[in-house]
Amino acid sequence: MIFIVILLAFYLAFNLGANDVANAMGTSVGSKAVTLKQALIIAGVLEFTGAILFGHEVSETLATKIANPNLFAGTPQMLMNGMITVLISCGLWLQIATSRGLPVSSSHAVVGAIAGFSWVALGVDAIDWSSIGKITLGWIVTPVISGAIAGLFYGQIKRWILTQPHQLLQMNEWIPWLSAMLLGIFGVIVLPSVTQPLANFLIEEVGVKIPTHDISLCVGGIAAVGLSLYSWRELERRSEGHGGQGEMVNNQLPTVERLFAKFQLLSACFVAFAHGSNDVGNAIAPLAAIVYIHNTGTVPIGGIAIPIWILVLGGAGIVAGLAIWGKKVIATIGESIISLQPSSGFCAELATASTILLASRLGLPVSTSHALVGGVVGVGLVQNPKSVQFKTLQGIATAWLVTVPVSAGLSAVIFSIARIL
Repeated sequence: MIFIVILLAFYLAFNLGANDVANAMGTSVGSKAVTLKQALIIAGVLEFTGAILFGHEVSETLATKIANPNLFAGTPQMLMNGMITVLISCGLWLQIATSRGLPVSSSHAVVGAIAGFSWVALGVDAIDWSSIGKITLGWIVTPVISGAIAGLFYGQIKRWILTQPHQLLQMNEWIPWLSAMLLGIFGVIVLPSVTQPLANFLIEEVGVKIPTHDISLCVGGIAAVGLSLYSWRELERRSEGHGGQGEMVNNQLPTVERLFAKFQLLSACFVAFAHGSNDVGNAIAPLAAIVYIHNTGTVPIGGIAIPIWILVLGGAGIVAGLAIWGKKVIATIGESIISLQPSSGFCAELATASTILLASRLGLPVSTSHALVGGVVGVGLVQNPKSVQFKTLQGIATAWLVTVPVSAGLSAVIFSIARIL
């Protein structure tokens, strides 16, 4: 029984990878900052890392706070059967959406599926509507916040670098600020979890108490200085013989855009880590609840510990899905909304990662696709509003809207059939 459930969880993770991981890496591949092979490597390493460090927060929210666990306390088998229907229904919907190249939200699918079987099982009171309301609010504000951050950031880069007559000279002045911004945000949001063991060691072994955030800022600052020095040296090398302008190099990207491609490579790592921290929970939360019920015979009420092997299973599934079937959604995000350059892709990714990681710290299962599409549109509106393909956006928005009712309906039907059988 558990082996079949594990296969179903891998099936969901596979389809989540083909859809959600693909849209997370779509801007980098679409702007030619990274190849698909490089995207796979980045996703493989950092999706795992993000999942293991941050993935338990969102997984716990989905496993214990959508369906009211107290109402299932007397019937743990019913909750376990319901979570199995979640794995099936979400996997089916994500597979259908991916086949059409639509970057839907796995968060929508999982929350809708949990609500669907809960309603059929015990009625409308089985759903924790306060959690649904909080999550829904996150879905609404995510693209707005991400779009605003991306548009504001890209507007400054466009004004001070891309439209200047001496682009390389301007880039020379901005490299330290870009480096500090990228790694400073990473340090403030991400590194507290990474540097907590170091802080504990200093307190226990050395007797020195240094706040975790101070250590994080120090590590982020050192990394930013290193990135600045490397980029500066690269800029000076590329400036030789180019007169300080943004000329074409080997008939490819302008020199400044080639430098931005290096920053986008880092922001792609940022997005992969952010995605692993948030969206891996969509794939493994039902499995975590099933394993808990199977091992203890009780419903997880106060909380749930997510075993490492479940996080690893989720990471393996999403990377496999990206590798085998992710090209369709990558094309939609990277090419069909606006034409991306590394500078614009970098801004969209930085905004996306910042928004998603903040949500992960709060334990909110927001949508990476919402954040990324919002960031791309924000850049497009600043770049040239006429360049935004609103027909493509209409199809994406429609898929977003129908995901919750479709996944809820699938889950309700599958659960009803299973209960009859």
